[in-house]
Amino acid sequence: MSLAQGLAEELYDVHFACADGYDFCFKQTSFRRWRIDSISSQQFLQALAKGKPVYTESTLQAYVEDDLHLLKAVQPDLVIGDFRLSLSISARLQGIAYIAVSNAYWSPHVRQHYTVPSLPLTGVLPIWLANPLFRLIRPLAFASHAVPLNRVRRRHGLPSLGGDLRRIYTDADRTLYADIPQLFPPQAMPPTHDYLGAVIWAPPVELPDWWLRPELSSGRPIIYVTLGSSGQGQLLPRVLRALAPLPVTVLAATAGTIRVDTVPPNAFVATFLSGDAAARRASLVICNGGSPTSQQALTAGVPVIGIAGNLDQFLNMHGIVGAGAGLLLRADRFREAALRHAAMRMLDDGQARLAAQQLMAAFCHYVPGQRLQAHMQALLSPAPHGGQP
Repeated sequence: MSLAQGLAEELYDVHFACADGYDFCFKQTSFRRWRIDSISSQQFLQALAKGKPVYTESTLQAYVEDDLHLLKAVQPDLVIGDFRLSLSISARLQGIAYIAVSNAYWSPHVRQHYTVPSLPLTGVLPIWLANPLFRLIRPLAFASHAVPLNRVRRRHGLPSLGGDLRRIYTDADRTLYADIPQLFPPQAMPPTHDYLGAVIWAPPVELPDWWLRPELSSGRPIIYVTLGSSGQGQLLPRVLRALAPLPVTVLAATAGTIRVDTVPPNAFVATFLSGDAAARRASLVICNGGSPTSQQALTAGVPVIGIAGNLDQFLNMHGIVGAGAGLLLRADRFREAALRHAAMRMLDDGQARLAAQQLMAAFCHYVPGQRLQAHMQALLSPAPHGGQP
């Protein structure tokens, strides 16, 4: 949505396809909308939590058929997809240029440090034992996750992408990472892979009534808390309780699925908040470790505490911790006292603030819309009247 809104209407005819349930995202847009099927967020997150492949062969085959129907109807010159893995098949079958937007920590051209995420394994084993076991079985697990898409590719006469899940996640004519190399340095990255920078988006929601309350301008440090609607979201009441004794003001968003029965005196809670605006007011951001919220924090020069659960969040936080701009806590080992100590440490850590400010400056050098259009123009031939379709 953020990238599409940055495209000039006089140059590009933008068609936007997604599943039902996102009407609120389109309030300020004029895109032609199309419906496609997708598994639910709950199904997606449950698969991640169990360490199972997110998509089955039958699901991906249905996606391909849905894609082909849509591509034939729209007849686009270019497709840009965000983790719609079936597009690596359907766009090729239709001969349409395809750009995949991903995260750099899933790139085959970025070295990663793998930590065992929250899995059934970590529920029965100590982390010191689960970690080496996970690293031992990870290549096999990645290969098993790659099987469904490779089978669908073969069904349509396309070659296998092999057993490296990172190739499955990043296969496209151009692969663009919503990250910066300062967090995830490249290794022999080909010119068809590139960094976009932070692709920031916030829902078009009104600010809550308490946004201008005098307590928020008292000079006390502000902590912005949002854990999303995934497993970590259930920790929100405990996070608020952990921060209640501290001399801080807490701004929290529930994401619409978490019930907070008791709000501490130092906290203000809303269903949704404009995350970029909240981050700009904050001295510290506490989130689930995912890239969207952590990037909102870092582009505002604010350190991050990530309470990570799935592998995606651990991989993202490793880059932030390595840069000195954050701390990583485990969702499956959450302790209120540990979070309280981490928050106090980060609020007093001048080096973490400096690291976050340095990353903010680095992010400023990457304008996602401009970088995207350079790759679009490289893939598209000039239109007859000099514009781009």
